[in-house]
Amino acid sequence: MYPLRRNRRLRTNNAIRSMVQETIISPNDFIVPLFIVEGTGIKEEIASMPDYYRYSLDLLKEEVKTLWSMGLKSVLLFVKVPDNLKDNKGTEAINANGLMQRAIKTVKDVAPDMYVMTDVALDPFSSYGHDGIVENGEILNDETAEVLAQMSISHAQAGADMVAPSDMMDGRILYIREALEEEGFKNTGIMSYSAKYASAFYGPFRDALDSAPGFGDKKTYQMDPANRSEAIRETLMDIDEGADIVMVKPGLCYLDIVRDLKNEVEVPISVYQVSGEYAMLKAAAEKGWLNHDAVMMEQVTAIKRAGADLIASYFAKDVVKLLG
Repeated sequence: MYPLRRNRRLRTNNAIRSMVQETIISPNDFIVPLFIVEGTGIKEEIASMPDYYRYSLDLLKEEVKTLWSMGLKSVLLFVKVPDNLKDNKGTEAINANGLMQRAIKTVKDVAPDMYVMTDVALDPFSSYGHDGIVENGEILNDETAEVLAQMSISHAQAGADMVAPSDMMDGRILYIREALEEEGFKNTGIMSYSAKYASAFYGPFRDALDSAPGFGDKKTYQMDPANRSEAIRETLMDIDEGADIVMVKPGLCYLDIVRDLKNEVEVPISVYQVSGEYAMLKAAAEKGWLNHDAVMMEQVTAIKRAGADLIASYFAKDVVKLLG
């Protein structure tokens, strides 16, 4: 007796496979991280992130125009701050004429409809390389949250559409939301790094911004990779405090967390496909051990299939080029 159901009928050719494909990737899925530096005429490749660059503001303009022309609608800005501007208070982070503030304005000048998200954390501005104010070897929570709120206001004043606190201080979403409301920025969104793990995959990113911790590690504020249910608690708290989008970081090793949250929450979920994930594929492809494009597409498809509504990825341009 022959089987009445043959699943392979829906795999017969590309046409039917495309018609029944459950997970579709499009330019709308992506947030493009951008690294900004002082100076002019700078497009500087990051050694540990092949084909990814730091841009001075003048060349940032051309990159943003390119992204917009490709159908990419959102950027996430990070700045590399000169050492002489770093301290333990985040002073430069709230400078109205700081690099981040000028970068926001630059993006909006050349692509007014580009949705601008901004990193909110002290590590790029810290003389200690930590995400918060340091006192006697401890990263202070509430004092840091107050500075993050000021930082968020400064970004909103410069024209940011959404701030993205990546620090993992307790209660900082409420500090930021209340501060934005009080200053009249009721429409400025918050994308919270709600489940950010103390991962070994961040190394190249820290090279990109020269933001590695000067002592110890970040395990007193970032989450233990062994923990799962904690991610739900963290995320629900952030939503209650006013987060509009929640994030899981890193990506591939945490797809179970993405699915847990998708089943639990009703706000959009973003996933950060981090620098280590990017660098590993680039290195393996350079060696000829993996097919770069095929693995890249499989990775971003897996992230979306797990439940991501948005993907912050260094592969965004490469993916969109393949999509044609």
